Amino acid sequence: MIETNCNCQIGCTGKAVIASVIIGILAAFFRFTALVTITPAFLWVLFGIAIGFLGITLLSSSTCNPDKKGCCTNLGTLLAGILGTVLTSVILLGITFAATSVTGAIITGLLLFFFSLLITSSTCLIRCRYNCD
Repeated sequence: MIETNCNCQIGCTGKAVIASVIIGILAAFFRFTALVTITPAFLWVLFGIAIGFLGITLLSSSTCNPDKKGCCTNLGTLLAGILGTVLTSVILLGITFAATSVTGAIITGLLLFFFSLLITSSTCLIRCRYNCD
């Protein structure tokens, strides 16, 4: 999933994964210490955004050119972010956790990891599709 470019630097997808891991860890810590609470309205919004991006991924994959290196691998990362966001938001909508629950903090961290992966990998896909590198 993480590829390097010609100068042996981490590519856009690798940077997206690293940034998402940091955001997920911070979100889990803030949820565990009860500094951040997750409301059902927030979960429904994230669920809707992920479903919208699923449609965008469907349209983008139909025009994917396998000969152009890098763009199609961004679709896999984007799909992982979408499916992870949908799954974790459904879990958090179905089960209520205490504010300082370790399990709730872990699932909230996963939710924000996948959501930030969705956003950052979509920017990587846009950069790749329009040759902004």
